Amino acid sequence: MSQKIDLDHGRFRQIIRGKIKQNLRKYISQGEMIARKGKDKVSLPIPQVDIPHFKHGGKQQGGVGQGQGQVGDSLGQGEDGDQPGQGQAGDRPGEHLLEIEVSLQELAEILGEELELPRIQPKGTEKIIAWKDKYTGIRSTGPESLRHFRRTFRQALRRQISMGTYDPAHPVIVPIRDDKRYRSWRSEPLPQSNAVIIYMMDVSGSMGDEQKEIVRIESFWLDTWLRSQYHGIESRYIIHDAMAKEVDRDTFFKTRESGGTMISSAYKLCAKMIEDEYAPDQWNIYPFHFSDGDNWSVDDTVTCVELMKTKILPAVNLFAYGQVESPYGSGQFIKDLREHFDEDERVVTSEIKGKDAIMDSIKDFLGKGK
Repeated sequence: MSQKIDLDHGRFRQIIRGKIKQNLRKYISQGEMIARKGKDKVSLPIPQVDIPHFKHGGKQQGGVGQGQGQVGDSLGQGEDGDQPGQGQAGDRPGEHLLEIEVSLQELAEILGEELELPRIQPKGTEKIIAWKDKYTGIRSTGPESLRHFRRTFRQALRRQISMGTYDPAHPVIVPIRDDKRYRSWRSEPLPQSNAVIIYMMDVSGSMGDEQKEIVRIESFWLDTWLRSQYHGIESRYIIHDAMAKEVDRDTFFKTRESGGTMISSAYKLCAKMIEDEYAPDQWNIYPFHFSDGDNWSVDDTVTCVELMKTKILPAVNLFAYGQVESPYGSGQFIKDLREHFDEDERVVTSEIKGKDAIMDSIKDFLGKGK
């Protein structure tokens, strides 16, 4: 019976997986998964899924091809001539949505399959050896912090019974030194591929709520994929208008500023963050910058290009720039980046004209497997 249940459950999960892949673009553009995100899972609303099966009825039940009638008779309207959409309110339930929990790991696999994303090949010496203590057994010596209370109690009880000092009417168990048992362990090397994602976003007056919602949705999917590729990952957040500052995740997505835009302020802070905290030979570094393409001046764009060439690009796996279409932004900055870095594989640019373009933008950023 348990084998049949496992088979049915596996078949059900395959059907659900197919439904998610079929509607993935809709889920991405509407942000439905993010709204139901937990620690390691997301809840996803999908239509009720029925596994098809044959149902046998009795004979002479009527139906198409049975009963009275002539060849060519219409099968449309009934005898009462009811028209579609007419009639009284019914008392039968309509279609309900089914909430399915999907792990972020499985979600990343579905995203990778649907977008045909290559596995990321970490650069250089990305391997960081961490040491993990693994408990392997019990021994009679050790620190008190690792004393195994159950095994100690059991040993004391065994000793008292064997010596005839145990009284069931007064079950007092007093361990002595020889009764004490301790957990033993050994340290094992745990190779890790560490990565950091540095998100930068323009929060000047021309970046409205719709543009920031696009950034929020795309960042979730970028996070989901990159976390599936690395054991350890950090996320850092920088916002900027004419000045840049580091903020937490919640502030990053909710801040609404006004004023001008000086992109170099974010690039300077990003470069300093990398230099101070993330050695390129130990970290895989992914800066993602989102803006509407407006910059304060040509001189500031020149400063940005110089910072990328000398400070940022030598240290990173990939630099991604996503330009979110805005009715107030000039859209010039992406043209400048393409002019200077068109043949540099470390720089990837993407134009995001709306929520429907998020999936294509993710493919642009992650499709090279860097």
